[in-house]
Amino acid sequence: MTQTIAYILIVINVLTFLVYGIDKWKAKQGSWRISEATLLILAVLGGSIGALLGMKIWHHKTLHKKFKYGLPLILLVQIALIYLIIQK
Repeated sequence: MTQTIAYILIVINVLTFLVYGIDKWKAKQGSWRISEATLLILAVLGGSIGALLGMKIWHHKTLHKKFKYGLPLILLVQIALIYLIIQK
């Protein structure tokens, strides 16, 4: 079970990282964008590390407060939840 969850988290984080890169590329092209809600939902669903890496690597959404402060907060909540689950 733990291994399956780890694989799922890896996949969602890689996907989230790529989506942030795609959105940055689309922003540079001036084309249709991925909504901020979608970017945040991917983080909430377990892709917070991929989102933070995407922000850092792609230099994307770094000035938006809901990303700059929200994503680390989401990650901290996820770490706390994992800790609580492991302790049971």
